[in-house]
Amino acid sequence: MADSYRILAESGTAEIVEKKSRFIGYASYVENAEEAEQFIASIRKKHYDARHNCFAYSIGTKQPVLRFSDDGEPQGTAGKPILDVIHKSGISNLCVVVTRYFGGTLLGTGGLVRAYTEAAKRAVENGGAKEMRRLMRCAISTNYSDMGKIQYILNAENITVLDTSYGEQVVILADIPYDDREKLQKNIIEATVARASIREEKELYG
Repeated sequence: MADSYRILAESGTAEIVEKKSRFIGYASYVENAEEAEQFIASIRKKHYDARHNCFAYSIGTKQPVLRFSDDGEPQGTAGKPILDVIHKSGISNLCVVVTRYFGGTLLGTGGLVRAYTEAAKRAVENGGAKEMRRLMRCAISTNYSDMGKIQYILNAENITVLDTSYGEQVVILADIPYDDREKLQKNIIEATVARASIREEKELYG
């Protein structure tokens, strides 16, 4: 698993006008190809009267699922330029659709590539990006007297506590950065003289 990857922070939109043709870009985070196709269908429905709804998407970080479409534009002038924008952004699980309303003037191959690229690029930029870090969800079991020591260690490392349950033992649930987990576990064991125990539950990104 990669230590981190980037996703779109929020949905992004942008519009440019080139020789009276309108190019409206939409960027969205998608979990899988099915979600990407649903997003594309929603844009097509919204712009049912547009001449073209061109798109591209990339799902996953290793050997990603890729698909793109020129949707009636000359081959290589829309879908591939949008996919190039996705690749250059470094953002994973991203679907971009660019809708074109024809303005009456032909733009030529170069003009189309530039317009689709710019609309896609602006939509992605307007969505922003956030980093997803590799984490290990851990359940930390401790007695009541050592709980404050553990909370102090977690706070010092800016680790958010997800849940705390109280019974014979206190169980603290927290997501710990994957690369830091061994150091943190060592600090907790030393601080509690091995009275606390740590169980690794699952890997995830967040």
